[in-house]
Amino acid sequence: MPNATLSTSTVPARPISGQIITFALVGVVNTATYYGLYLLFLRYLPYLAAHVIAFTLSMIGSFFLNAKFTYRIRPTWRKFLLFPLTNATNFVITTVGVYVIVDMLHVGSKFAPLMASAAAIPVTFVVSRWVMLPKVEAA
Repeated sequence: MPNATLSTSTVPARPISGQIITFALVGVVNTATYYGLYLLFLRYLPYLAAHVIAFTLSMIGSFFLNAKFTYRIRPTWRKFLLFPLTNATNFVITTVGVYVIVDMLHVGSKFAPLMASAAAIPVTFVVSRWVMLPKVEAA
């Protein structure tokens, strides 16, 4: 019996195609949440502060949505504490992108986060799978 439990914990919770689709849907919800919070905070804070706070809050929501729907795993403190790694590259790319779009290209701060986030999505998925799913050990 212990081997059966061990072997089921080393396979993905769902096929990768289902994970990609659900990850994308969670990403849409996460982006909408982030953008709504960003616009709200932008009324009271400078754009970079609004970006950082909205990003942090939406990342917390993303962790729980991805755990439940994308990977179908039980959230743990360890995964929760590692989950920011999945967004580190995303954070750097979007933050630099927002800065470049607003301060260098003078496009405007309202749509800058949406434009800056597109390049980070594939990297975020790969790192997210690495953090959230159990590791398969070599036979």
